[in-house]
Amino acid sequence: MTLDLYGFWRSLATFRVRIALNLKGLDYREHPIDLFSGEQYAASFRAINPMAAVPVLVEDGQSPLTQSMAILEYLEEACPQPPLLPAAPRARAHVRALAMTFVSDAHPLVVPRVRSYLSDVLGLEEPVRMAWIEHWSLTALRAVEQQLAGAAGPFCAGASPTIADICLVAHVVGARLSRFDLSAFQACNRIADHCLQIDAFARAHPLRQQGAPVSS
Repeated sequence: MTLDLYGFWRSLATFRVRIALNLKGLDYREHPIDLFSGEQYAASFRAINPMAAVPVLVEDGQSPLTQSMAILEYLEEACPQPPLLPAAPRARAHVRALAMTFVSDAHPLVVPRVRSYLSDVLGLEEPVRMAWIEHWSLTALRAVEQQLAGAAGPFCAGASPTIADICLVAHVVGARLSRFDLSAFQACNRIADHCLQIDAFARAHPLRQQGAPVSS
């Protein structure tokens, strides 16, 4: 399986896919698309993803796959080992629900195209935009923290990482890069810190990618 990943060092959605690819032990080549400079709007990239967003996963002879959760589900079905979803249907639903709290409820509200709309169309200054981003980022963490408060294990569900852990780690790292105060989220921080000790998570970290700043 020859895989090409179009992404960006700061993209949390690409971060999720990198983690999954690493956990599955799959080799891939990443092609940086600079979201800050607007490379995603180039005609050549829109031909790959008309939504002008990353990540995009391209496999030889197949049409491009977009949307991080769809890509994660595809990898789980195409390469089922190690599993990133529990075996029991209800447990799988729980993991998906935790993941989607970050992916669907919070992340779409803070992506670059939304930030640009807040500034370019609505005329909001940077402090107001950051307050918006912080509000939705912490709202998701509060909800998941409440659900994980009783969890004693090292991961969100069970003894091995799942899609929920992938999405939690990406969200926590994004909030840390924005320097939000996460001290109230003990369970989320504990799980994220544990996961980031695992090579598959650590290698996928935004600050270890091409184009990332030397320090942040």
